[in-house]
Amino acid sequence: MTAEDLYSTLPDAVADVFGADATAAHAYELLTVDVPAASWITALETARDALGCTYFDWLSAVDEPGTGFRVCAHVAALGGGTVRRLLVRTTVPHDAATLPTAVGVYAGAAWHERETHEMFGIGFEDHPHLVPLLLPESFEGHPLRKDFVLAARVAKAWPGAKEPGESEHGGPKRRTMLPPGVPDPNEWGPLKGQLPPAPARPARGARAAGDRPVRRARSASEGSAAQRPDATQSADAAQQPDAQANPQATPQAAARPRRSRSVSQGSASQQPPATPTPATPAEAPGRAQDAPWHDARPAFDEPSDAARDSGEPAGSGEQAPEAPEKQPEAPRPTAEPEEHGKHGNADNPDSPDTPAGGDTA
Repeated sequence: MTAEDLYSTLPDAVADVFGADATAAHAYELLTVDVPAASWITALETARDALGCTYFDWLSAVDEPGTGFRVCAHVAALGGGTVRRLLVRTTVPHDAATLPTAVGVYAGAAWHERETHEMFGIGFEDHPHLVPLLLPESFEGHPLRKDFVLAARVAKAWPGAKEPGESEHGGPKRRTMLPPGVPDPNEWGPLKGQLPPAPARPARGARAAGDRPVRRARSASEGSAAQRPDATQSADAAQQPDAQANPQATPQAAARPRRSRSVSQGSASQQPPATPTPATPAEAPGRAQDAPWHDARPAFDEPSDAARDSGEPAGSGEQAPEAPEKQPEAPRPTAEPEEHGKHGNADNPDSPDTPAGGDTA
């Protein structure tokens, strides 16, 4: 069986390839194999020889509080136009963080084991040159451990308002949670033992079912709670004559209802000022005052009894409305006479072809 075929059987055949105590799973499109610390070098040799993972990528660790340090080695198999990646992991406890070196399997692991030893404090047995790589020789501690104290956060507070109630946030203050690496100032630093203990937060009991507030459903026509009239306006509205006439009317019924306004009408502040309406509307120019569709009136009045006995015609006692005077028609503009030649007519200058004698031949 080729290395590619053996790789394709994982993780189902992980016990046959890496041993009975090994487990494997796919996570984030990466095949991960977990082996005991005693089988660390054997697992790396299996990955190199049996699975063809001859390319060493990187080696590092993760601090898992309560579990230990998880040491990871990422290797890959190159060839055939494909890349088969594999992550080999093992776990060592915090109090005995030691593993055999992998330099004999992958020579490129020497640099990575030096960095892991410096940042996490994990020892690699039989390493040829396990000396500090990045930090100065006088540096104390391992910066990537979760229990490493960040002394700068003890001397200087965390910048910015990260929690409600800090830096005049304006909201209620809740219990402050310290991130990993930030110690309690009453237990570490210049104020050790000088601060009062933090008050214990009382446990929150279960709320009874009847204590829960009931949400009130409000329609759009009623408006929000801020738009409702207060008690004074409701009392004034109740003292109006309508409220006196109807003693059963509620203050909300006497309140002014909301007016719905379309987009074209605009808001109340955008309305034009109201102009007073004249008593008699002005007549449009060019309309006759005696037109029947403007002021409907009977053409003839009913004759009275006295006029009927005297024989006077109906409507003789009243003066008939005078007809409006006819405006004189404006003279039509005449075109200026053009200059005529010798054939022009003196009597009729508009006829240039008429001879001076008068009659035409």
